Amino acid sequence: MITVANRIYVHRDHAEAFEERFSNRAHLVDGMPGFISNQVLRPTTEGDPYVVFTLWESKEDFEGWVSSDAFRKGHAKSGSLPKGAFTHENKLEIHEVFLDSTRRQEEARA
Repeated sequence: MITVANRIYVHRDHAEAFEERFSNRAHLVDGMPGFISNQVLRPTTEGDPYVVFTLWESKEDFEGWVSSDAFRKGHAKSGSLPKGAFTHENKLEIHEVFLDSTRRQEEARA
């Protein structure tokens, strides 16, 4: 299992529009093979990034999403915010999950 964290630095004047964009997302990722969950994390400290956090069964599943027509279609609206809405380049981080306390709880209940 892997996590993908896309850190997106949004200027505070565009935060509401950014959140609205994610609230009205196309949900195309939800049906992709290996997709587990998606969270959008709002910063609580000014200057910190939003984090679009997804959980996948494998890196190959995530790469399948990124190279899919559904990805291109789902991100076609990405130009809806002006370039000045972002204060830094996005930073994508991919990590392998080696410990997940929620999975241990689920296994214990089974």
